[in-house]
Amino acid sequence: MKKLSILSALTGLVFCGAASAADITMYYSPTCPHCHHAREFFVNKIVYEYPDVRVVQVNVMDQTNLPMFQKVLEKCNYDSGGVPVIVVGDKCFQGYAEFMDQELRDAVEMDMSDGDKKQAAENKKALEADPDGYRAKHSDRQQAISEYNAAAAAESEKKNNNGSSIYFYALLIVLVAALGFVLIRKDKKKK
Repeated sequence: MKKLSILSALTGLVFCGAASAADITMYYSPTCPHCHHAREFFVNKIVYEYPDVRVVQVNVMDQTNLPMFQKVLEKCNYDSGGVPVIVVGDKCFQGYAEFMDQELRDAVEMDMSDGDKKQAAENKKALEADPDGYRAKHSDRQQAISEYNAAAAAESEKKNNNGSSIYFYALLIVLVAALGFVLIRKDKKKK
């Protein structure tokens, strides 16, 4: 019975995942001043306050990223293509101003545990007390920010699919050979 409850708990973690900060996707234009302010907020504050959050930036001026941007506009029920469009978990925001900072933080914390929220509050205080020192100490957090490029993603997926095909066919050949070996051996034993 004890093994069953442990197995159930592990299954729950696998399927539900551990509660953590929501990831952020920001659709922006390099010429948009509101986008620059939003990017500064995420790059200089959010990634330091929430050590598990990842920020993906999508340049909508890159034509290959437009289909993805159009899908998010539909998902968020936005009629205009104004930027920035910020997606935090399942919540959508269009535009940016400083008064939105707490609402964005609340969206990031939506599925976080109380302990993680407390840690984020402590990180925020430490960051406010000594911004340059805190950022220097946690410079690895800049790796949590990435730029999405649809063309590069498609190329990478194509390479991964080709590699997967090779492994699939190699495994198939090994399985057919093993089956043949078993059948031949079984046939020899009968004689």
